[in-house]
Amino acid sequence: MIIDSLQWDDHREETEELMRKYEARLYMLQQARRDPLIKQVSDNQMLLQELGPGDGVIMAFNNVLQKLLEEYGNDDTRNVKETTEYLKTSWINLKQSIFKSIDGNRQKMVKALGNSEEATMLQHRLDDMNQRWNDLKAKSASIRAHLEASAEKWNRLLASLEELIKWLNMKDEELKKQMPIGGDVPALQLQYDHCKALRRELKEKEYSVLNAIDQARVFLADQPIEAPEEPRRNLQSKTELTPEERAQKIAKAMRKQSSEVKEKWESLNAVTSSWQKQVDKALEKLRDLQGAMDDLDADMKEAEAVRNGWKPVGDLLIDSLQDHIEKIMAFREEIAPINLKVKAVNDLSSQLSPLDLHPSLKMSRQLDDLNMRWKLLQVSVDDRLKQLQEAHRDFGPSSQHFLSTSVQLPWQRSISHNKVPYYINHQTQTTCWDHPKMTELFQSLADLNNVRFSAYRTAIKIRRLQKALCLDLLELNTTNEVFKQHKLNQNDQLLSVPDVINCLTTTYDGLEQMHKNLVNVPLCVDMCLNWLLNVYDTGRTGKIRVQSLKIGLISLSKGLLEEKYRYLFKEVAGPTEMCDQRQLGLLLHDAIQIPRQLGEVAAFGGSNIEPSVRSCFQQNNNKPEISVKEFIDWMRLEPQSMVWLPVLHRVAAAETAKHQAKCNICKECPIVGFRYRSLKHFNYDVCQSCFFSGRTAKGHKLHYPMVEYCIPTTSGEDVRDFTKVLKNKFRSKKYFAKHPRLGYLPVQTVLEGDNLETPAQSPQLFHDDTHSRIEQYATRLAQMERTNGSFLTDSSSTTGSVEDEHALIQQYCQTLGGESPVSQPQSPAQILKSVEREERGELERIIADLEEEQRNLQVEYEQLKEQHLRRGLPVGSPPDSVVSPHHTSEDSELIAEAKLLRQHKGRLEARMQILEDHNKQLESQLHRLRQLLEQPESDSQINGVSPWASPQQSALNYSLDPDPSPQVHQAAAEDLLAPPRDTSTDLTEVMEQINSTFPSCSRNVKHSSNQPTFST
Repeated sequence: MIIDSLQWDDHREETEELMRKYEARLYMLQQARRDPLIKQVSDNQMLLQELGPGDGVIMAFNNVLQKLLEEYGNDDTRNVKETTEYLKTSWINLKQSIFKSIDGNRQKMVKALGNSEEATMLQHRLDDMNQRWNDLKAKSASIRAHLEASAEKWNRLLASLEELIKWLNMKDEELKKQMPIGGDVPALQLQYDHCKALRRELKEKEYSVLNAIDQARVFLADQPIEAPEEPRRNLQSKTELTPEERAQKIAKAMRKQSSEVKEKWESLNAVTSSWQKQVDKALEKLRDLQGAMDDLDADMKEAEAVRNGWKPVGDLLIDSLQDHIEKIMAFREEIAPINLKVKAVNDLSSQLSPLDLHPSLKMSRQLDDLNMRWKLLQVSVDDRLKQLQEAHRDFGPSSQHFLSTSVQLPWQRSISHNKVPYYINHQTQTTCWDHPKMTELFQSLADLNNVRFSAYRTAIKIRRLQKALCLDLLELNTTNEVFKQHKLNQNDQLLSVPDVINCLTTTYDGLEQMHKNLVNVPLCVDMCLNWLLNVYDTGRTGKIRVQSLKIGLISLSKGLLEEKYRYLFKEVAGPTEMCDQRQLGLLLHDAIQIPRQLGEVAAFGGSNIEPSVRSCFQQNNNKPEISVKEFIDWMRLEPQSMVWLPVLHRVAAAETAKHQAKCNICKECPIVGFRYRSLKHFNYDVCQSCFFSGRTAKGHKLHYPMVEYCIPTTSGEDVRDFTKVLKNKFRSKKYFAKHPRLGYLPVQTVLEGDNLETPAQSPQLFHDDTHSRIEQYATRLAQMERTNGSFLTDSSSTTGSVEDEHALIQQYCQTLGGESPVSQPQSPAQILKSVEREERGELERIIADLEEEQRNLQVEYEQLKEQHLRRGLPVGSPPDSVVSPHHTSEDSELIAEAKLLRQHKGRLEARMQILEDHNKQLESQLHRLRQLLEQPESDSQINGVSPWASPQQSALNYSLDPDPSPQVHQAAAEDLLAPPRDTSTDLTEVMEQINSTFPSCSRNVKHSSNQPTFST
């Protein structure tokens, strides 16, 4: 481009130089008016000849110019064009001046030449020049006329383009006024209609616009390319435009307007098309949203109409609560699809944001209103269902509301979160798990602790409990029917408290119909539930196994003993009506919980039922399974773990029995209840009160054989007893010592392994009552005693037993301090390790805390001492006048603080001293207990039976059938005193209670001729 520009500059300068040269010559010719014409003509001819080569320079300059314009049409070439136009105009003007000069002097020059040949040639040449000049002028005029006609046409085109621009601007403004997209269907519908109308107008206007653009393009195709204007430099302003300039101006305006029309037309079409798409999509979405909202509104109105028709829960009948609950559940399922519609509406609403579509205020309110109405409907349904369920729970057939009448003020029955009842005493502001009547009942059972023999003591307690629960009125068949009615077939199934209440309510409702004056349904149901929870759910988890419920109710029901055995066996037997060791273990485990809850399990072999299971299967040749007959045969032997059940039946049978005999001790006549006849002395009868308390008279000993009667005797039995007394008169004491007879089947519980499988027990709470903990440790003590006949028999066993006993008592003392183990220890060794670890850890922590606190106090004391020494004062000296009042007040504060620290240190030392004294007292008490346990028991008979129930050389007859001719069986009296029921946590009282559980600690045992004689 630079080379071309330089070339053009060279040609421009050459042309300008040529123009200046010829203009100067022309000026000189015009000034030589006085010269002869011949000379002027010759000068003009010479100038014309010299202008010929100048045409070549001008042509070369035009070529260079045309090349620049073609190659650099997109650049600013206005300067080049103006310069070129100026030079062209100057060249034309130069020639025009020469022509005018020649034409003006033509006649003179011809005349001057005369009639010569030169004159003729000059004339001819002048005529030819005039002709050519006239032709050029005519052609120029024709072109001018044509240009003027075209200019009018193009002016009309320009006007048309201006109108199109105005129209396009107006439509663009109208379209902008329609924006943005409306927020509801009516507004959007108006926008849609306007957009359609605009599209139609554009379609109609399309031909006019395109035609105008085509005409402008045709016009502009003949026009030179015009670059942007540039300010004129060194050019004189013109008062009138030339036709060429006017044509250029028209072309320029047309080019501008045609491009503007084209741009606006394309823009308007594009915007209209895009707007049409937005409106169509938004209208579709809004129509879908509006339709979904209308559909949802209709469903909501229908559901709300149903809701508004609900009656208050308080106005509903109790019997209809279940129906209303089912209706509400069905209604909730019916309105579940509404939730999907609400989600669909919200999803459609969320899809409007990407379209830059904002719903109108009316639609937004309608959408919010629908969401709020749906939430309120859900809340109202849930609240209604909750109210109905609570009402059904509190007042329905399976509710516990009717049980609230089982207590009287100041007591109130309440329910925990797992439906387990508890009782609030508003007078003392305390709560407890036991029913007030149940508490009174267990307190009254303490009166039976003076019964010497544990089997009878346990049976009498259970009998009193049975009558308090009215289970003595419940037939076995009725119990079985209730179980079938409630479909209690899965023994491992866990029943909740409401399920148990349901079953008990059915049971006691039937009893109330037969014994209206004896059965108070709410009280009986509540107390029976309380008892079942105490026995099978001590942790109050709110769950009881079906099998536990069955065994508990069957054991205390009314019926024949063997029939009860049969029912118990049936509950645990498999489909083949056979029972294996696991099933029998589950039965015995649940049954033994009944005396265990009373704290009497130690006398019946403890909680480990494996020996009893082994005894049963050994009785039947260790077969893998036993039948009901074999189970009943074994139960007839009254195994130690179940001996309380037949004794319970004998106690029940003897309650109303009257014997025409007089007690030889208290002189009661007739004897009511049990009658005990001596088989060693003639006419020696004892009533049950004297027998249970262990009283004797006339030289009679407790170990003498006796027969028990629970119904009046017959003459045949009198004769038979007389014969036995006569035989026993001739028998020596050694005979009875060599032939001891037990009234029950003992089981060996020493050195047992792990327990058989037992059902999962409820977790033991850390606040189990004291007598339960006594029972646990008493069981372990009894097992340890049975480990050897005497603690002093073998030195090695003595040491181990003493240590184990010490650990047991220490562990028991620890439980009294609130650190009861979660589950019962399995062996004395485990107890010893556990006690050592826990007690030692606790003491070490206490001592470490005290030592740390003492060190801190010592450090503070030393710091205070140093501060006083720095001030030159003794530690304990009061401030004098030697120091300033300011220092005096500070020293007083420091001394007071030191005094408080010393007091605190003294209190800590006192606490440590109390702990040491407490440990010494504990060690002395344990040492005393160990000495008591180590007392020799010479000639004690260890037959695999707990020493707590030492067998007597006696035979007790009892009747199991209320038939007038009773069957006589042999039984043994027991000498176990009941463990105390005082739950005080005082250590001294508890130690005395433990002492009272050991016969060797509560009475003197005398052994004479291998026959033990007990005296109190």
